[in-house]
Amino acid sequence: MDKRTYTLMTILGVLVAGCSSDKDEPSTPTPEPTLTGENVIVCNEGNWQSDNGQLSYYDSTTGVLTNQWFRQVNGYKLGDTPNDIIQVNDTLIAIAVNWSNIVQYIHPDGTACGATEKVPNNRKMCTDGEYIYLTSYAHICGDQTFEKGYVAKIDVATKNVVATCEVGWEPEGIKLYNGKLYVANSGGYGYSEDHAYETTVQVVDAATMQSIKTIDTGHINLYGGMAQAGQYLCINSGGDYYYVEPATIILNCDTDEFTVLDFPSTASTSDGQLFYTVGAAFSYITYEYKYDIHTINPATLSISDIIYTQEITDLIASLQSPYDIYVSPYTQNLYFTDARSYATAGYLYGYTPAGTQIFSPQKVYINPAHILAVPVEENEE
Repeated sequence: MDKRTYTLMTILGVLVAGCSSDKDEPSTPTPEPTLTGENVIVCNEGNWQSDNGQLSYYDSTTGVLTNQWFRQVNGYKLGDTPNDIIQVNDTLIAIAVNWSNIVQYIHPDGTACGATEKVPNNRKMCTDGEYIYLTSYAHICGDQTFEKGYVAKIDVATKNVVATCEVGWEPEGIKLYNGKLYVANSGGYGYSEDHAYETTVQVVDAATMQSIKTIDTGHINLYGGMAQAGQYLCINSGGDYYYVEPATIILNCDTDEFTVLDFPSTASTSDGQLFYTVGAAFSYITYEYKYDIHTINPATLSISDIIYTQEITDLIASLQSPYDIYVSPYTQNLYFTDARSYATAGYLYGYTPAGTQIFSPQKVYINPAHILAVPVEENEE
């Protein structure tokens, strides 16, 4: 509305308020919604270049899991290699579909509601509710070109890219803290491009999209998911898969100080205070995986080999290929997946913080790599 309309409405509001009787009943406040449960979306990557990425949807009300959920709701496929999913606000979910070069948007009921197509080879996202910040391995964004990778800033209202910032080679995880973006550079294409692995976390001003500084961790290939607990970040260093061992970096964003732990955290999550990690160390020498399971307190740097309970930890350790781990911000329920052979359907598991099984193992799809809990709410009477 323009200034004159706003002024007129303000005057009318004052006059009405002045004429109101003290006996008038106060207006009834809008009831606050209460959490009654949560549904779960699993983003299955499928096989790269096979165009078989899928969403699986677990309905906690009915206890039914639906595979090919996106296609069932919308009548077409999600795309090739979806590799991140985040909830932007109450009505919008964003999915980075890497090899299809789009960000697909859906409502919590699965209905598609637009896409962003100018960020090819996209990877990981974070959001402040007004903008989405997205990393890309590509060297192009619309009519812009970059020597290395970049971060795109997407306006949630228009779904358009409104700014970019070049960062390091093959940027991976990204988190927002105190108005700054923390971007983990991997350099993962060093085997095919003329550059080395990266060792840096790039700090970018989210408002101006200007690079502020880089934090050199001294450890290569900052690849995989990044978890956040307040001012602390949990960043995986994948090593070189030959002789350089993987590691975990705990970064304090308030001080830029970091601690290096001698185990990987390929999949990580947080309850806001602690990090829960499952690290996969792969060797091209032995062609074998070694897995590490840990709970980390970033404030004290104390480390446990148990996640929630011994029974849950033993179950994760028994999985063929543990692939993702996720703590719900609404219930603190723990969800994790097993990719099994990477070419056949995987499984989803769910447990309460006390260790109670939420549902029996649910068969999902190929490479179930990213989990999102969606709250189920109702208004109080």
